[in-house]
Amino acid sequence: MAENSLVVCSDLVKIYETGSVETVALQGLDLTVAPGQLLAILGPGGCGKTTLVNILGGLDRPSAGQVWVDGRDLLKLTNVGLSRYRRTKVGFVWRDSTRNLIPYLTALENVELPMALAGRGGDRQALAQELLERVGLGDSRRHHLDHLSVMQQQLVALAAAVASSPKLLLADEPSGELDNDAAREILLVLRQLVEQEAVTVVVATHDASVAGYADTVVEMRDGQIV
Repeated sequence: MAENSLVVCSDLVKIYETGSVETVALQGLDLTVAPGQLLAILGPGGCGKTTLVNILGGLDRPSAGQVWVDGRDLLKLTNVGLSRYRRTKVGFVWRDSTRNLIPYLTALENVELPMALAGRGGDRQALAQELLERVGLGDSRRHHLDHLSVMQQQLVALAAAVASSPKLLLADEPSGELDNDAAREILLVLRQLVEQEAVTVVVATHDASVAGYADTVVEMRDGQIV
């Protein structure tokens, strides 16, 4: 594993099999991400971005290659180990806001939940309230999702994603359902959270404007970093 890197992918391959048909989603991908960095991965739909996010998040396993996150060889983790890794080391923000949050919980409860799952102690309600205030939704803490706009839901999702103090935050098209102004707001808050929480962020997107908020930008084509 490369020194001073939070994420290291080496010769990463992912092949999906459907009957007799094989689809190569990743083919020999190499990637390193430094701690505290906001890395943007730009590429069109179908280039393998989401597959990479799923592997880094412990939601999928590669077919070949190596992937290390925070000193852990993800290929050697058991299913139980990967579950614990997802609860304690990774935060997620997806394009579909309904995938990020539980609709019958309030904004505050949605932010508290990752802390409880990670076994984080202290006053979780106070910490959740503080995070909601950081993203500008302190007054909406008692609201359920149907009383929040899509942008507000994504802001709650960002607060929830950092609530367990993860080492890595993975965002897959986090502004994909938003207009330009709302997308800009989400990216500004994401940039602020990188600095306030000292979290490393990988954003997968087709939107080139994300580059203006990133420390490093790489382009992905046909399952490879180009």
